[in-house]
Amino acid sequence: MKSFNVTLKKVVDDSYDIDIGYGLEDRLINDLKNGLCCGYKRAAVISDSIVAPLYAEGICEKLSENGFSQKLFVFPEGEKSKTRRTKEQLEDDMLASGYRRDCFVIAVGGGVVTDISGFLAGTYGRGVPFVNYATTLLAAADASIGGKTAVDTPLATNLIGMFNQPKKVYIDLETWKTLPRRQLSSGLCETVKHAMMADKEFFEYLENNVEGVFEFDRTVCEHIAEKNCDIKYSVVMKDEREASLREILNLGHTVGRAIEVVSDYRLLHGEAVAIGLAAECILSESMGLMTGDEVKRSISLLNKCGLSTNIPDYIDRDILVEKLYTDKKVRDGKLRFIVQDGIGKVKQFGDSWAVGVKKSDIQKIIYDMK
Repeated sequence: MKSFNVTLKKVVDDSYDIDIGYGLEDRLINDLKNGLCCGYKRAAVISDSIVAPLYAEGICEKLSENGFSQKLFVFPEGEKSKTRRTKEQLEDDMLASGYRRDCFVIAVGGGVVTDISGFLAGTYGRGVPFVNYATTLLAAADASIGGKTAVDTPLATNLIGMFNQPKKVYIDLETWKTLPRRQLSSGLCETVKHAMMADKEFFEYLENNVEGVFEFDRTVCEHIAEKNCDIKYSVVMKDEREASLREILNLGHTVGRAIEVVSDYRLLHGEAVAIGLAAECILSESMGLMTGDEVKRSISLLNKCGLSTNIPDYIDRDILVEKLYTDKKVRDGKLRFIVQDGIGKVKQFGDSWAVGVKKSDIQKIIYDMK
């Protein structure tokens, strides 16, 4: 027998910039003209049915005016569209339109758009460059940073995907003005999660200033956008591929994502995660890691953001408990949770950031929650 070793060691620099500002369309075009996406001239602009007429169509016009070939690809808005079928349809449409490897993708929208677009860009032609143009507070806080892309299936959320870093991210705060109040509240949940997880001072800032987001106070919006980037970057740079530390970004998501699915997406992502954060706080208190006052402050801040921490009556709690077992942190069939060690810090358990929790313990919490 003979064997041959294929040596493919390499160092890849996936660094990228994040621009935070107002009306960044011209900045995007200028960067593309300066070779941001390998100098390619053909853009596939991907957006959803709500964002497309608000922002994506305008970006397409600017691309054409500046010598780029472009086409807008639109899918129905909402978490229900974050599926393999949507990705497949977008790919088929791009193929039918003659797109090959000499193209790039511009994702214009919120978390669903950036997730699908980043995943598509990573597999289309075995990989084409892409940029994220975030138009929601939720995308600014979470989805457009870190390179995690995925789709959902009926059996699990975000388990089919890949890590794929964008060439650049644009967080256009001007777009927040067109968001319904409910969407702003949903986006604020990930912001509160970051504060609960890693920055007590930021948590206190939100307690005193979060109303400024609904008033579009520039100082408040800019500070929140910058802190979200800073906190998430501090985690991602240490663990890009979620081997350990990056798991802490799932604080509140074990229960939250299960509720999101069981609600049949009647709840927005942030609305579901807010309930998950409340459940996690109660769990942390039961473990002696949070005080009753800290739990009350956390729930109060979520409520101040316009987020309910009550489980809706239409949610079947037995089904909800079973749905927890589709969470990506489950190991050997056992539930694992990220828990806080007070406000602004998560608890580490040896080499792990997640702790095993008995089904009966989390079941009691879920049944006791209103």
